[in-house]
Amino acid sequence: MSSTNSDSAPPARYPSPCVRRCCLDDADVCVGCGRTLAEICEWSQASDSRRRDICAAAVQRRSQLPH
Repeated sequence: MSSTNSDSAPPARYPSPCVRRCCLDDADVCVGCGRTLAEICEWSQASDSRRRDICAAAVQRRSQLPH
């Protein structure tokens, strides 16, 4: 008999903001998602709270780019 207990499922993770337009500008910021190179490297080990902070900073960075 198999268990269907949802407590055994891994917790959902905050999704990556990657849009597959990976290219770093002169400041080492991805022109696709707005994360810095350091944030991209940190992403896989970051807590969900930290991931939300990274995404918020990336959105702000991208909003300041010239259109």
